[in-house]
Amino acid sequence: METKQSDMMGGLAKGLRVIEAFTADTPRLSISEAASISGLDRATTRRCLLTLFEHGYCAYDGKYFTVTPRVLRLGTGCLASMPLPRIVQPWLDQLSEKIGQSTSVAILDEGEIVYVARAAQRKVMSIALMPGSRLPAYCTSMGRVLLASLPGGDARALLEGFPMTPRTQFTLTDPEAVEQEIAKVRHQGYACVDQEVEIGLRSIAVPLKNARGSVVAALNTGLPASDEPMSAIVGRFLHPLLDVSNELAGILA
Repeated sequence: METKQSDMMGGLAKGLRVIEAFTADTPRLSISEAASISGLDRATTRRCLLTLFEHGYCAYDGKYFTVTPRVLRLGTGCLASMPLPRIVQPWLDQLSEKIGQSTSVAILDEGEIVYVARAAQRKVMSIALMPGSRLPAYCTSMGRVLLASLPGGDARALLEGFPMTPRTQFTLTDPEAVEQEIAKVRHQGYACVDQEVEIGLRSIAVPLKNARGSVVAALNTGLPASDEPMSAIVGRFLHPLLDVSNELAGILA
């Protein structure tokens, strides 16, 4: 099909050239550098970059621009066929930088969670968590979020088939108490765990849903325990977690 010049949008074409200037080798660009790479004049490049910044597709520190994970929304169709870890990793990296804490994404495998992506800011557990690491679902924040996404009977069956041994003196091991906690998570939409997995570790998790509203994974942040009440922890970290969850909702398959 032959495209007429009058049918083309010059501004859009220039904006795409500026976006394409950002690569693995050039992740941070000044206006002059972006202009040089894109082949556009400085004034046009500046307008393109500031427009991208205004709409959340770029971050700007006063000198350098960097693209944000929001750019990935432009390729939603392609992203739908990408493996989950590759999709979520940019969001994890950005979230960890924003809140100053480690973040993770996990899926449910029978009675365990399996870490599929992680952005570590600091070591908060005695074991080294990485993609492929497993922890029990019944006593982890991501596990409870994922169990809460299941019909009650399915969650109960998983719990009954997995030994609930106490990892610390705070671990809930009574099946009814765990089910009540999962019901609470189902109602409020997030899970908090206070030193049930390991002494000195707290975490908060939210579900990751796809465009159809189905839970496909869980997202959490883990942080050292302190005298700060859990309600304050929720107030500080829940909204950043939910923001990422909402961003990914239109992308995950």
